[in-house]
Amino acid sequence: MKGGMQDMLRQVQKLQEEMQKTQAGLANRTVTAEAGGGIIKAVASGNKKIVSIEIDKQVINPDEKEFLEDLVVAAVNKALESAEKMSEDEMGKLTKGMIPPGLNIPGF
Repeated sequence: MKGGMQDMLRQVQKLQEEMQKTQAGLANRTVTAEAGGGIIKAVASGNKKIVSIEIDKQVINPDEKEFLEDLVVAAVNKALESAEKMSEDEMGKLTKGMIPPGLNIPGF
């Protein structure tokens, strides 16, 4: 029994190390989302931080400020959703088969 527990602890420690490596790798990966047919582009990192926002010069019109703001919000939300999915997919690869389906543990 003692050997089984030690093996399980080693597996958990290995999983933690792999998760830390994956999380560090995600920080270096990005996703891009667009709104308004590409006039607004938001880039988010895998650790769910906005890296950049690009706005097409043709849409910068002071009279349409609110419209532009709405497009920025839409692009940012899409980018963050994509970053979340990328993170979940990568972390899911590590925990596949280890965590029973339907058991929602944050970060896994």
